[in-house]
Amino acid sequence: MSSPKYLGVDIGGTKVHLGVVQDGEIVQEVRFETSANAPQEQILAELTRHLAPLVTPDVAGIGIGVPGLVDEENGIVHNVQNIPSWREVPLKAHLARHFAQPVYLTNDANAFAIGEKMYGQGQPYANLVGLALGTGLGAGIIINHQIYSGTLSSAGEFGCIPYLDKTIEDYCSGKFFAQRTGRVGTEWHARARQGDAQALAVYAEMGWHLGQALHIILYALAPEAIFLGGSVSKGFEFFRGGLSESLAAFPFKQVTERLVVAPSAIGNAAVLGAAALCPMKQQSIPTRPVHSLYE
Repeated sequence: MSSPKYLGVDIGGTKVHLGVVQDGEIVQEVRFETSANAPQEQILAELTRHLAPLVTPDVAGIGIGVPGLVDEENGIVHNVQNIPSWREVPLKAHLARHFAQPVYLTNDANAFAIGEKMYGQGQPYANLVGLALGTGLGAGIIINHQIYSGTLSSAGEFGCIPYLDKTIEDYCSGKFFAQRTGRVGTEWHARARQGDAQALAVYAEMGWHLGQALHIILYALAPEAIFLGGSVSKGFEFFRGGLSESLAAFPFKQVTERLVVAPSAIGNAAVLGAAALCPMKQQSIPTRPVHSLYE
């Protein structure tokens, strides 16, 4: 008997990646551009249309990673970065009604962390952080082998923490290159690969700031490992030196001596993690609701 298939969906502000996953491998996939400025209904219709050929009878569930606040229990997306019309979107109900399939949602950084934990270098570690370095900075947190989402899937928003004159995200993501130099990260990456001294210096500076962000993560969570994903992580070899220099100043040497920091070695971790949401949620044991102290 063949193992079940699950459909993973990675929704971004510029593109959407769909993948049918079986045994940790993407066996079929579709990518399409996001109509970021379109009305909510149009984006939902486009997503549904592209999903339809992939939702076959042997698919056992749909898992979705969304870059925004997510009510995981009710399947409502409260907002999505770079998609202005997506406010209070009943995404779970819409897709479950259309495809008659169980649907599960989480933040996209959570999906990345789950993918790394399930299928990547994170498998041996009970406590890890998946840090997505792209247009912005997001983090997924694994504690005792389980994803920790927090309220509205908003745990791990280290990028929003004030830092210097702006925020962590402004210094540790693609925003750094645009704001600091006026040029996009892909240009600096190409120059760094050619050994350009200025590009290497820019990467070293970004790496040093990223090290300061890791200080905060270590103080708050003390994970065993931190895995880096997203487009900026592709320049790891160029910012590793600055990152290491910054981390060397962390006061708890026994923590940093054991810490693993590495770029993700698997492609499409967010899609794999979104698909893994399905068996993870289906196998979880329901708990009694906890009432607020303020009720």
